[in-house]
Amino acid sequence: MVGYDPKADGRSISSFEVAVAGSVSGLVTRVMVSPLDVIKIRFQLQIERLSRSDPSAKYYGILQAGRQILQEEGLAAFWKGHVPAQLLSIGYGAVQFLSFELLTELVHRATEYDARDFSVHFACGGLSASAATLAVQPVDVLRTRFAAQGEPKVYKTLRDAVVTMYRTEGPLVFYKGLNPTLIAIFPYAGFQFSFYSALKHVHEWVLPAQGRKNENLKNLLCGSGAGVISKTLTYPLDLLKKRLQVGGFERARATFGQVRSYRGLLHCAQQVLREEGPTGFFKGLSPSLLKAALSTGFVFFWYELFCNLFHHMKKADSPR
Repeated sequence: MVGYDPKADGRSISSFEVAVAGSVSGLVTRVMVSPLDVIKIRFQLQIERLSRSDPSAKYYGILQAGRQILQEEGLAAFWKGHVPAQLLSIGYGAVQFLSFELLTELVHRATEYDARDFSVHFACGGLSASAATLAVQPVDVLRTRFAAQGEPKVYKTLRDAVVTMYRTEGPLVFYKGLNPTLIAIFPYAGFQFSFYSALKHVHEWVLPAQGRKNENLKNLLCGSGAGVISKTLTYPLDLLKKRLQVGGFERARATFGQVRSYRGLLHCAQQVLREEGPTGFFKGLSPSLLKAALSTGFVFFWYELFCNLFHHMKKADSPR
């Protein structure tokens, strides 16, 4: 069970174990979905239409983009920015899941609300993700810069990127795109946690005879469903965030097509709508949904798996 459950059958793990489970789930999942993340970011940053009929479009499909990146930049390109991405996943997972556990327990002890309610999971999920975002936003900006750059590389190493960005753009560069990130992450994570819980209840209602024998598969499927629903509902803000994060980075984007500079969230939204139309807000949705299904599914899958593992280890060590 994700979050505090007063009716759990004696399962009790420490805050440290919750943080470790969140970190490991993020780490393992990041390795698996990094190629889709790179393709998604390339799609989001492309001004031209994602269409084969547009001769100026560098990318127009998932498979085509994958082949193009592989041909031009090699296999390692699919894990560009992997070091900052892993730091992001480890830190984000730890803070998010630990905050969610603590917040849902606080709701149970300090209010009359049921800690398992859809609305409670939505609010606590959004707040926990916002806390995690504030903690790891600089790493997210670095990850986006690495994934967005082509050849020749502007940044050779992580240290080079940090020093160069700080000297040329100032300390606030590490919080570029923070406003749309927080605006998007609250409902996105809120929907993730609330729909995950809701889908698990639906699964248990539809297939009550399955019991606990397919628990891991249920967690994976419900997590995937929650990821797809959440990403679809909040995707435009994710695109705006990515556009703002690469501001001041135009020279590294020149080989990918047109580049734009934006003065802020509202200006970015207006420019996308005027130049690319309403569908411009959903560029990269296909790889993003595929990534959301896999990443959210596996994050909840691994998190629940490690929490259960810690619980059974503690149970085995306890005196009978």
